[in-house]
Amino acid sequence: MKYDYLIVGSGLFGSICAHELNKKGFKILVVEKRNHLAGNIYTQENNGIQVHKYGAHIFHTNNKLVWDYINRFAEFNRFTNSPIANYKGKLFNLPFNMNTFYQLWGVKTPDEAYRKIEEQKKVFHIEKPRNLEEQAISLIGKDIYEILIKGYTEKQWGRKATELPPFIINRLPVRFTFDNNYFNDKYQGIPIGGYTQIIVKMLEGIDVKLNTDLFENKQKLLDSAEKVIFTGPIDEFYDYQYGALEYRSLLFENEIINEPNYQGNAVVNYTEYEIPYTRIIEHKHFDYVETEHTVITREYPKDWKIGDEAYYPINDDKNAKLYKKYKELADRETRIHFGGRLAEYKYYDMHHVIDSALKFIDNLKL
Repeated sequence: MKYDYLIVGSGLFGSICAHELNKKGFKILVVEKRNHLAGNIYTQENNGIQVHKYGAHIFHTNNKLVWDYINRFAEFNRFTNSPIANYKGKLFNLPFNMNTFYQLWGVKTPDEAYRKIEEQKKVFHIEKPRNLEEQAISLIGKDIYEILIKGYTEKQWGRKATELPPFIINRLPVRFTFDNNYFNDKYQGIPIGGYTQIIVKMLEGIDVKLNTDLFENKQKLLDSAEKVIFTGPIDEFYDYQYGALEYRSLLFENEIINEPNYQGNAVVNYTEYEIPYTRIIEHKHFDYVETEHTVITREYPKDWKIGDEAYYPINDDKNAKLYKKYKELADRETRIHFGGRLAEYKYYDMHHVIDSALKFIDNLKL
């Protein structure tokens, strides 16, 4: 065997594992089925603008160890995510805060806003929410639900809000302050020069093969190393023998516009159901760059099928039971390890991926 470790996938989880194992003196091969590194955090330069090819990635964490770790590979700017919601041409601040409440109702004090929300909640007498619609109304009332949640959520998941489980919005951010900062985390920002450079630096001195799909030459690749770290879909690894785990997917429509500023904000959500995309990303605002052109991306949710990019796991009882079956198979493996969002069938923010990968390496019996 030529390598100590074969790592399948060059996203954050796989690349961190490769970097840390390489530091310990192990011989590593990373294989990546796409024609580029970095998985879904891949950014591509367009004449001075770093385009987030697989959706907006905004780094945020309260974990100083994670923040210090990722800052070894890039300098981060001070970008703060303050999205805008567009509902039938009217604009509202997100997350739900005093600016939003003033725009909706003209209220100016936290007490006025609180009483307005409580007044709307009481009309429905919801004691135990049975679905997402009831959960949302029981948390923030009818107006915010109908204007800022209902259409967006139904587009995102491809199902009516009354058919979605309530836990999806258990942690709706609601603030009674004039604060448009979407995240509460202490550390936030975007790497100056994009995310791809981070992965390139992590994989320096490591053998990497792009355009290499494990499943086109599975046994030969698995036999090329003593141990394997697999970050792809766990159900695909086992040939979907119990069936396919379900996801929601996305379609990205990119447009280059010959003007310096299209929408004045990095993220604008379109919350009415009749507009088919959920949001428009204007990439230059992540980096505060000055260019004569701009690049926007319209983001369309779509049904997922095998072969499509998998973005959001459908974490219902059916899929939880199915994943458990695949996890039982994985737990029996002696030389193959599974990690990352697809292998664990879990929605991971970037800081959670980093933390998980570092803990995985710490616990690995080398």
